[in-house]
Amino acid sequence: MTVLVTAGVPASTAAGAVPVPRAVTRAEPAPPDVVDLPAADRRDGRSKPPQPSGSASPSPSGPDVSVGVRLLDAPVNRRDDSRAHKYIVDHVKPGTTIKRRIMVKNSSEIHRKVALYAAAAAVTKKGFVIAPDRTENELSSWIRVEPGEEALAAGEEVEALVTIRVPRNAEAGERYAVVWAEISGTDGQQIRNVGRAGIRVYLSVGPGGEPPSGFEIGPLTGLREPDGTPIVTADVRNTGKRALDLAGELRLAEGPGGLATDPVRVEAATLPLNGSTTVRIALDSRLPDGPWSAKLDLASGWTKRSASGTVSFGGTTVPAAASADRSSAVLAGGLVASGLVLALLFGFAYRRRSQQREPVPQG
Repeated sequence: MTVLVTAGVPASTAAGAVPVPRAVTRAEPAPPDVVDLPAADRRDGRSKPPQPSGSASPSPSGPDVSVGVRLLDAPVNRRDDSRAHKYIVDHVKPGTTIKRRIMVKNSSEIHRKVALYAAAAAVTKKGFVIAPDRTENELSSWIRVEPGEEALAAGEEVEALVTIRVPRNAEAGERYAVVWAEISGTDGQQIRNVGRAGIRVYLSVGPGGEPPSGFEIGPLTGLREPDGTPIVTADVRNTGKRALDLAGELRLAEGPGGLATDPVRVEAATLPLNGSTTVRIALDSRLPDGPWSAKLDLASGWTKRSASGTVSFGGTTVPAAASADRSSAVLAGGLVASGLVLALLFGFAYRRRSQQREPVPQG
């Protein structure tokens, strides 16, 4: 049985909006083996309610179609896994049923209907790829969201239940989907505008314990782009058995005059199994060339790795396409120089021979 931690803090309402009180009757209550999930941590040690994620841009000629959604539950054994607080991340055996509660908010300015459903996704070399519209895959066919539709006033929230039923004959492997909250409306020209926000699902299925997660970070390299921007790069390879969402910080210290920089936030696209990517961190163009002592810390959930090294940014690099072909000038210069050397050698040899031919004066 999966033990969950839950957050009972409602999503905050939009500024100036007055939520309509309602009793949520269609979302099942939290299981009895549930404890409170701490709200998002802040650097000052205090906490604040997590905000619903996602929104759509308002229609230029009509009311906006914005919606937010956030996860309320995470497995207690993933209390320290930051991914499990944002996404549905789990490993289960075939035949298992898991439930997660989500909070949905109508961030629009008027009353809207919100549709709740699951759709397909994949992890490729391009990262986490969302299928169009309501495209279905194996995992999304296992997911049911209740209620499937809810009418919400402006700024109103509703709690919904996501149920994932894994068939007993499901093959081992990791699967991906998105649980969507979708809201739509029309502008003055009857053009349908759709906005949606979703929660990713990373579900690993198989017997025994969870497949290991792991990755390697290659050497850190520094360069400076033609516009003067210093860049630190590192190659990262997924060596584990689960997809990764990498994030972390880069720190530079022991620079010229003992300079050090504030930590720079780093994020990378979702990394598939056996996949690799190059992380590029752009820095302030005023940064001196160095050398610098660099440390890159990356993590995907509770899987963490670090890499350290000395980097320098050197001078401005000139793109190959912009550099002129000067090989002919170099060749011509070489030929001229060679001709001058030969002329000098010829003149020296001629003088030596002339001196040898002169008669020796008789005493």
